Amino acid sequence: MNNKYPEIDEVIAYIHEHLDDALTLSHLAHQAAYSPYHFSRIFKQKTGLSPHQYVSSLKLQRAKSLLLNTNLTIRDISMEIDQQSLGTFTTRFTERVGMTPTQFRKSPDQVNMYLQSLKYHSNLKQHFIMGDQYNNVEGIIEAEVPLHGVILIGLFSKPIPEGLPQYGTLLSSLGYFKFTDVRPGIYYLMATAVFWEMKACEVLIPHQTLRAKADQPIQVRKGLKIPKQHLTLRGPRLDDPPILISLPVLMKNYLNRM
Repeated sequence: MNNKYPEIDEVIAYIHEHLDDALTLSHLAHQAAYSPYHFSRIFKQKTGLSPHQYVSSLKLQRAKSLLLNTNLTIRDISMEIDQQSLGTFTTRFTERVGMTPTQFRKSPDQVNMYLQSLKYHSNLKQHFIMGDQYNNVEGIIEAEVPLHGVILIGLFSKPIPEGLPQYGTLLSSLGYFKFTDVRPGIYYLMATAVFWEMKACEVLIPHQTLRAKADQPIQVRKGLKIPKQHLTLRGPRLDDPPILISLPVLMKNYLNRM
């Protein structure tokens, strides 16, 4: 975490340690000795998410872990994360992870197959989503450590990697990337790396994967020059929102396009 607003850092650590508690806005604001309004504003400035969105994303990540590591029923798991309605839980999980809870529970067997397929195609080429002529988003991606795997990079509609990106691709190496014909809108550029030697559970619940995020949202509109982006893959921080989209879904989509 960065050093700005250390009191928010303490609240984030508190959230991780008390995820089973009733983490209301007033309660969290009290932990930081702020008014709810002031706390919400600073929290979103620091994390990109509202306190409610941040807590909700961590709870959904916990659901992913319970699906893979326990024999609890999906209904019981929904109750564990305070989702009283099984239908609502299933809908939200599917929208944010990219597959149903049942599919996610069965997905570990697919991870190694996708990794082996991607490794076989060692000279991966970027896949550009084509459409009407709009703008390009391009830049350079680097890393703090050597990379032996693939990079998943995308333009998302929210400041958290959930749901399918509006534009996404895989890169076989660090360096240049480019999205072509990006439609006008506001996008959040994010990336993560998957190493060849990762186990299925590490890919499906990526706690420790390298990640990167553009400092500012990217505004795309006709006639507006888009600055070149510069991303650096780094280790996770406590204030990072979880990666909710299932990475194997992105791998599968890429392989299907190939």
